[in-house]
Amino acid sequence: MDNSMEERKGYRAIAKYLMVSPSKVRPVADLVRRKPYIEAVAILEAMPQKGARLILKVLQSAGANALNMKRTLDEDQLVVSELLIDEGPRLKRVWPRSHGRRDILLKRMSHITVVVDEAVKVGK
Repeated sequence: MDNSMEERKGYRAIAKYLMVSPSKVRPVADLVRRKPYIEAVAILEAMPQKGARLILKVLQSAGANALNMKRTLDEDQLVVSELLIDEGPRLKRVWPRSHGRRDILLKRMSHITVVVDEAVKVGK
C-alpha cells in the first residue's frame, strides 16, 4: 500500500450516477463545506432543492460510517472535511424539432463524495 492511502483521514461515503446536474448541486454543497456535522444536516434538511436531499443522504451515510468504525466518536465531534461534486457520464437523448430536425438533449449525472472527520480541538 502506498503512502497516499495512509495519509487520507476521515470517513467517506460516495453516491454515483445521480440524475442531477452538477451545476445545480454545487451551490448547495458550498453552504455546508467545513461545517460541523450536526449544523450541516440541519441546513440540508431545511433546503427545498433536490441536491440538498441527495447530499444529505450521502452525508448521513458518511456520519454513520464514522460512528460505526470508531465507537468513541459522537456526532458533535464530526466536521464535513470534504464535499466533492463531480461530473458523471451524460445520457444523450434526441429532442425532435420542426421540419424533421433534431437536437441532442444531454442529461447530466453527478457523483457526490462526502468525507467527515473528527474536529480538531484547539485549547489549553
